Amino acid sequence: MADNLESQKAVAKPASHAKNDYEKDKFILRQLVTKDFKIKYRRSVLGVAWSVLNPLLMMIVMSIVFSTIFAQGRNGSVTPEMYPLYLIVGNVTFSVMSESTNQALMSIILASSLLKKVKVHRWVFPVQKVLFSLVNFAFSLVAVALVMLWFHVVPTWHLILLPVCLFLLMCFCMGLGLMLSALAVFFRDVMHLWSVVITAWMYLTPIFWTTDFIGKMAHWIQVLVVVNPMFNYLQFMRDIFLFNTVPSALTFGLCVAWAAVALAIGYTVFHKTEHKFILYI
Repeated sequence: MADNLESQKAVAKPASHAKNDYEKDKFILRQLVTKDFKIKYRRSVLGVAWSVLNPLLMMIVMSIVFSTIFAQGRNGSVTPEMYPLYLIVGNVTFSVMSESTNQALMSIILASSLLKKVKVHRWVFPVQKVLFSLVNFAFSLVAVALVMLWFHVVPTWHLILLPVCLFLLMCFCMGLGLMLSALAVFFRDVMHLWSVVITAWMYLTPIFWTTDFIGKMAHWIQVLVVVNPMFNYLQFMRDIFLFNTVPSALTFGLCVAWAAVALAIGYTVFHKTEHKFILYI
């Protein structure tokens, strides 16, 4: 009888600890996201409005430049009237990946003083940066809505798939963020290399140029573009915002695959190296 009671207590205790750890991690995530939000917009005249104005201003400038340069290459797939919407949807989608991974990359290093004093799960810091980028993305969607209103684009029921795309994109970004944050602790050159990768990645992704140009590229570049993860996430977003269609099975499957692969690799790298962080930060 006594043995049974002891065994039940032993089982209940780990379960209780797991629940407490979960609540603590959730509280820390919420506090860190709130802190980053306040820091970003502190002493800013425009404040949150800048998250709406920035993608709008970028869209206007890029539309003026690239709508002229690529006017002859669209072959009717994206009309001149729809090009600004095509551009802003691609731009804000790529930006959430770029911003979240850049911030996550430095998260462990910047949290070094806290990690040395407080016992907390280390994965909280890169994941928090990704969640904060999602908050900024939510404000950017206001800019997308304004463009749709300006060009009389009526939203359709396909937008109910937006949470699905965002969930997969966030998983992909979390995987990258976990991997990059771990690597940056041991190899500080990753900080400089990643900026180069992001720049090359941006030009390899159809943000301001359209998919009509893929057929005119060298075969090996075509392969790079098609297997590019952000190509699939941008295609998903444009399907539901611009083309009013359900993403193809291939697009959806690749989005799921990239999210799963990134999370698996990111978690593995982070988990196998996190016990050494304290020695390098």
